[in-house]
Amino acid sequence: MALPRSEYPRPQFRRADWQCLNGAWEFEMDHGDTGFERGLGRKFPLEITVPFCPESKLSGIEHVDRMLAVWYRRSISVPKAWAGRRIWLHFGAVDYDATVWVNGVEVGRHRGGFTSFSCDITNAVAPGAKAALIVRARDDWAPHQPRGKQVPIMDNCGCHYTRTTGIWQTVWMEPVAETALKRARITSDVANGCFHIEQPLTKSKTGLTLTATLSDAKGVVTTATVAAGSDFSLRLTLNVPANRRRLWSIEDPHLYELLFELRDANADGEVVDRVESYAGLRSVAIEGMAVTLNGQRVFQRLVLDQGYYADGLMTAPSDTALIKDIQIAQSCGFNGARLHQKVFEERFLYHADRMGYLCWGEFGDWGWSTGGQLHDQNQFPSTYITQWLEALERDYSHPAIIGWCGMNETAFRTRDNIITHDDTMRGMFLAAKAMDTSRPVIDTSGYSHRVLETDIYDSHTYEQDPVKFKAELIGLAKGTPFIVTYGNISNTPYLGQPYFVSEFGGIWWNPDAKEGEVSWGYGNRPKSIEEFYQRFEGLCAVLLDDPNMFGYCYTQLTDVFQEQNGVVRFDRSLKFDMARLRRAQARPAAIEGTEAAPAAGSRSAKVGKQVRA
Repeated sequence: MALPRSEYPRPQFRRADWQCLNGAWEFEMDHGDTGFERGLGRKFPLEITVPFCPESKLSGIEHVDRMLAVWYRRSISVPKAWAGRRIWLHFGAVDYDATVWVNGVEVGRHRGGFTSFSCDITNAVAPGAKAALIVRARDDWAPHQPRGKQVPIMDNCGCHYTRTTGIWQTVWMEPVAETALKRARITSDVANGCFHIEQPLTKSKTGLTLTATLSDAKGVVTTATVAAGSDFSLRLTLNVPANRRRLWSIEDPHLYELLFELRDANADGEVVDRVESYAGLRSVAIEGMAVTLNGQRVFQRLVLDQGYYADGLMTAPSDTALIKDIQIAQSCGFNGARLHQKVFEERFLYHADRMGYLCWGEFGDWGWSTGGQLHDQNQFPSTYITQWLEALERDYSHPAIIGWCGMNETAFRTRDNIITHDDTMRGMFLAAKAMDTSRPVIDTSGYSHRVLETDIYDSHTYEQDPVKFKAELIGLAKGTPFIVTYGNISNTPYLGQPYFVSEFGGIWWNPDAKEGEVSWGYGNRPKSIEEFYQRFEGLCAVLLDDPNMFGYCYTQLTDVFQEQNGVVRFDRSLKFDMARLRRAQARPAAIEGTEAAPAAGSRSAKVGKQVRA
C-alpha cells in the first residue's frame, strides 16, 4: 500500500538517502495524561495513519473532542548501508509538546505545534536492527500557547476550526556524516548579481572544504569553495555572470539549482556530505509608498489562505492538493497569499517558489483566549518568540516569501503602562529583523500596532458597500489612513509606511447552505450571484485605484467549515466564474502605473526624496 504523503518533505535541503515513516502507527488517546506513569511497554489499542492528526477523517480516528495527550508507536529499521553515519529522525510538525523515545531511551523533546525538529537516534539503535519508536504529544487546552485557528472550546465556532493534536506532518529519518551540513541560509543580492551563502556545520573540523555549485538549464553557472575549520559557520559568495542572470518573478519564477558538497581534502576529495537545493535571484524593497519586486512596483493581489482541508484539517491530503490551492488562487487573479495563522509545510513554499506565488510568512499566534474568554494579555509566554525564530530559520531561503508577520489582530486595549503584549510583539518584530534584513517586517496584521518602526502598516476592514469602503480609506493620501480602533483598541501612530488593507471582503456566499446550517460571512449575504460579483468588483476597484495602496488581501481562498466566504468551497469545488474574478483584478493598479507618491509629511516622503536624489 502506498505511503501517504511520501514525497520528500524538505525540497530546499535534499539528501539522497532517506526513509519515510508515514503510514500505520499504533495509537492511544490519553485523556488523563497518565501514560508515562503506566509505562512505555503497554500496547496502544488503536491504529492511526500518520501524518494525519487524530481529529481528521484521513487519520482513521476522527475523534474531535479534546485530548490532553496522545501516544504513537511503530517499529523502525535502520538500513545496514547506513552504518558509520549519524541517524537523524525528523518531524515536520507535532502539536504541541512532543517527547520521543527509541528503545525506551528518550532522544528528544520539542515544544510548538507549527515548527519542525530533529532527534539524533544513533546511540539508541544499531544499523540493521529494529527499534521501537514512541512519540507522546501533549496538547493542553488551558495554557496560553500559539494555536492559530484551532477552536478553544468544544465545537467549531466563528473563525475557529477543529483542533489538531499530535503528528500532522511527515516523519522521516536519514543518515548524515559525523560532520555534516546544516540548513544553509541563501541570501539573494540582485544589486551585486550574486547569492550570499551562510553554511553552518554540525561540528567544526579541519581538513574539509565546502564547494557550492550554481546551475541553470544550460549547465554550471558558477562555483565557489571555502575551507572549513577556522570559522564556526562557513560563508561564500556565488557571483552570477550578467549573461546568466535571470531574476525570479511572478511571470518568470526562475530557480537556479544549488549543490553543496562537503569534501575531505585529505582523502582525495571524498564527499563527506552532499545536499541539493535551489535559489531564486530577486529583491524586495520599499520605495515611498510602494513595495517593489526587482525594482518594479508590483501590486500585491493577495488572498487569505487558512491552509485547512475538509478531510485532513491542517494537513493537505496530497502534494497535488497543495499545488491545486495555488492554481485556484492564480486562476481568479491573485498573485500571492497571506499564509494565515499557520506555518505552512515546506512543500507548499516549494510550489510557491516554482509557480511564482508571493507569500507573507506568518505565525499562528492566536492562543491567548480559551473558552471564549480573553485572557490578560500581560501573560504572553516566551515560547512565542522561540517558535517564531524556528519558523524564520526554516523558511529564510524561499524566494516566494516577500515579507514576515509574526502576529495577527492582537487586540490591545489602551493602558497607561507597558505590558508583556508590547514586549512580545517587539520581540517577534526584532527576531524577524535580526534573522532577515532582506525582507520587510510588519509588527502585527490589522491591529494593534505597537512597534513604531514597523516597515509596513495595515488595517482590516470588512465594509461591504464599495462607496462607504472608499470613503473609509480616503485619508491615506493625507497620511491619515483607516486604522482599527473598535473596543478602545490602541495603535501606535502611522508614520507614512507603505500601507495596505490586509483583510477585506469576506463576502458570504454559499448557494448550498441548508436551512438551520451554521453558515456565515461578513456583512449581509448578497441576494444573487450577480450582486456578489458587483460587490467583489467594486471593493477590489477601490484598492486598485488608490495610488498610495501597495496591495490587498481578500478574505478568503476557501470556505472553512462554518465560515463560508471563500472563492471556492471547502472541498475546492467552484462557486464562481473564475475568469470574471480574474478580470476584476487583472487591470494595472494605480501604484503600478505611476510613481508611487508618499503620504504628505510622512517618513516615507522624506525617504522617497532621498532615494530619488
